[in-house]
Amino acid sequence: MNTAVAVPARTSARVVAIAAVAALGGFLFGFDTAVINGAVDAIRGDFALDAARTGFAVSCALLGSALGAWYAGPIADRWGRVRAMQVAAVALTASAIGSGLVHGVWDLVFWRLVGGIGVGMASVIAPAYIAEISPAHVRGRLGSMQQLAIVLGIFAALACDALLAGLAGGAAQPLWLGLAAWRWMFLVAALPAVAYGLLVLGVPESPRYLVAKGDKGTAATVLRQVLGLQEGEALRHKVEEIDASLRLEHRPRLRDLVKPGGGLLPVVWIGILLSVFQQFVGINVIFYYSSTLWHSVGFSESDSFTITVATSIVNVLVTLVAIALVDRVGRKPLLVVGSAGMAVTLAVMAWCFSQATGTGADLQLPGNIGPVALVAANLYVVFFGVSWGPVVWVLLGEMFPNRIRAIALAVAAAAQWLANFAITATFPKLAEIGLTFAYGLYAAFALLSLVFVLAAVRETRGMELEQMRD
Repeated sequence: MNTAVAVPARTSARVVAIAAVAALGGFLFGFDTAVINGAVDAIRGDFALDAARTGFAVSCALLGSALGAWYAGPIADRWGRVRAMQVAAVALTASAIGSGLVHGVWDLVFWRLVGGIGVGMASVIAPAYIAEISPAHVRGRLGSMQQLAIVLGIFAALACDALLAGLAGGAAQPLWLGLAAWRWMFLVAALPAVAYGLLVLGVPESPRYLVAKGDKGTAATVLRQVLGLQEGEALRHKVEEIDASLRLEHRPRLRDLVKPGGGLLPVVWIGILLSVFQQFVGINVIFYYSSTLWHSVGFSESDSFTITVATSIVNVLVTLVAIALVDRVGRKPLLVVGSAGMAVTLAVMAWCFSQATGTGADLQLPGNIGPVALVAANLYVVFFGVSWGPVVWVLLGEMFPNRIRAIALAVAAAAQWLANFAITATFPKLAEIGLTFAYGLYAAFALLSLVFVLAAVRETRGMELEQMRD
C-alpha cells in the first residue's frame, strides 16, 4: 500500500536541510576526486612520471573509494548512517593534509587512497541516508542533491585549481609558505571536510536504521520531524511498515544478495550495471584530465583551466534541471535521453580528434575543429548531467528492498569505483593510442547503456521504499 503523506512546508524545509548536510559528502566526493585535475601536469613534472604512473597517481584514490564503498554498508548497518559519515569526514580531512605535504609519488598514492576510502563511504551512505529520511513524493529531488553536491564539489575544486595556479603563475610554481600551488590544491580540501564532520553531528539517525536496531521510539520521533506525522495511527503504521520490511533479516550480509537458485538477485545486477555504465561512458576523463587534454591540443594552461571551470559550471546548471525533472518526468525517461545524447556527442568528439595533426605534446586541432570539439564536450556533459549523473544515485538510493539496501548499495558503489578506476587509469594509455579510439570506445558504451536501460531498468518514481522488490 502506498503510504505517502502530505508534508507540511516547515517539515519539508527541515528535510531539505538534513538532506543538504548529508549531501556534503557528495561535495567532498566531487572535490576530492576532481582536485587533481589542475595538479596532473605539475605532479608529472615534479616526480618525473610516465603515462602509466601518471594514470595510477590520478586514479589510485578510486581504489580506496571502492574499498570504502565496500565496507560502508556493513559499517552503516552496525554503527549507523551518521557515525559512518563522521568516519568518512575524518578520512577526507587526513587525506587533504597528507596529500598536500607529500615528498614523493608513493606518499601521494597512500594519502589519496585514504581520501578515496572516505569518498567511497560518503558515496554509499549519503544516498542511502537521504532516501531513508525523505518523503516518497520528493525523494527523487532530494536524492538528486547528492549529484548536485558532487558537481558543485567538482566546480569548487576546479575553480580553486584555476585560482591557485593563477596566483602562483602556474600549478608547479611556489605559492604560500614555499609550497607549490598544486600542494595547496589538496590542502584546501581540509576545510569542507572539517565542516562536513561538524555539521553531521546535528542530523538525526535514519529511522530505518533505528527500527532495525529495535529503537522504535526514537524512530517515531525522527519520522515526526521529517514527515510531519503526528502521534496516532498513521505514525504507528509507518513504524510497523518499516519493521515488517526489515524483519526478514536482522543484519544484512553479502549472501542475502544471492537468490535461492544461485547467482545475484536481478535488482543487484541492475544496480551494478547502472554503476558501471555511469563510469564507462567516460565522464570522469572530462573532470580528471580536461585541463591536460585541452592543453595538449593547443590551448594555453590558463585557457585550459578556464575551459575546465566553464564545463563544470555547465554540469552544475544541468544538474539543477535534472532535480526539477526527476520526480516529474521519471528516472527511466531521463536515462534514455541521456544515453542517446551521450552516444552522439561522444561520436562527434571522436571524429573531431580524428582530424587532429601532430602527435603527443604537439597534437593540434585544426582551427575550425577546436570549437566543434568544445561544443560537443559540453553537450556531452549536459546529457550526462541531466540524466546518468543524478539519476543513478537516486536509483541506487531507492531501488533496493529495505532488508538489503545498505549492503546492495555498497556492492553497486564498489563496482562504480572500480569502473571509474579502470577508465581513469587507462585514459593516458588510450590517449597515446589515439583520442579518436578513446572517445569512440566511450561512445560505444553509451550506446550499450541505452539498450540496457530500455531492457532492464524499471521506473521507481513515487514508490515507497517498502514497495521495492528483489
